[in-house]
Amino acid sequence: MDGRTMTDDERWQAVRARDKAYDGRFVTGVLTTGIYCRPSCAARHPLRENVRFFADGAAARATGLRPCKRCMPDDVARDESAVIKAIAAIKASEEPLALADLAARTGYSPTHFQRVFTRHTGLSPAAYARALREERARKALSDGARVTDAIYDAGFSGPSRFYENMEGRMGMTASAWVNGGRGTTIHWAVVPTSLGDMLVAATDKGVCRLSFAEGREALEERFPAATLIEGGEEFAALLSQVVAAVEAPTQGFDHIPIDVKGTAFQEAVWRELRRIPAGETRSYAEIAAAVGKPNAVRAAGSANGANNVAVLIPCHRVVRSDGSLGGYAYGLPIKDELLRREKASGQRAFDEF
Repeated sequence: MDGRTMTDDERWQAVRARDKAYDGRFVTGVLTTGIYCRPSCAARHPLRENVRFFADGAAARATGLRPCKRCMPDDVARDESAVIKAIAAIKASEEPLALADLAARTGYSPTHFQRVFTRHTGLSPAAYARALREERARKALSDGARVTDAIYDAGFSGPSRFYENMEGRMGMTASAWVNGGRGTTIHWAVVPTSLGDMLVAATDKGVCRLSFAEGREALEERFPAATLIEGGEEFAALLSQVVAAVEAPTQGFDHIPIDVKGTAFQEAVWRELRRIPAGETRSYAEIAAAVGKPNAVRAAGSANGANNVAVLIPCHRVVRSDGSLGGYAYGLPIKDELLRREKASGQRAFDEF
């Protein structure tokens, strides 16, 4: 946040958006019900004329209002402290910690703590711990560590548990990862589209690269030791699905498998990008807030830019807070055209309805 005083109109917009980034900055008092809430409260929105804004819970209570039992606005600081404490415990533990154990350390019930942790980080405690171990393993492998050493150093109990956890996530095996894709076969093609020439590449797990104005050399740079095969019968079927998704992005593409890898934060950002409905946009600040890191706006932008499968992970749906397009790896004209198509298609569907 920029530190300036917010206007009531800005506060109301944050409430309407249920923006978690504003939790702790103010509370919303509802005069007709006599309660006050976090800006992100999931309860039905009151009428604007019945709303007053207060700097904090103490100011709201001084006027006779009481805290909402659903969003518990007075627990914002406590929630953040609990999540920080749990993350420290997860990082320090050599073994996976049970949800009940983490909850007991923070004074919450397991069910409530799971909701609190997920709201702040975008991942459940178990998923966060897995992502942390995977990130450690990837870093060790990328640094050239022996596979077995990297597995144990990352906190896995053994190779079998590592491969069980990583199946379908890394795509390549650990040894292939450390050796630039050695032993992995990647099928690829460059196809013409209405947006320009498009590179599509896929492992047997799914699409690992979708970009514009790139060719084989881009794959050689990313996977120098992989076996690159242009075309292929099975690949052709996947390729046709990808082209259709790019040409008509409102039809959905969750059915298209992808093989992407990133840090826990990057993968959380990419999941949020895939949740943005076609025809809508989000700001970098909104994405950062959605993954529980409202102050990590620049990091969210970097994660957005690290996306290897354009369109399928719709990073083009993220814009600046002022509504301007911001950046795009393949040029703003392509980003603008993708958004135009999605919005136009959404408007046609609305008109037909």
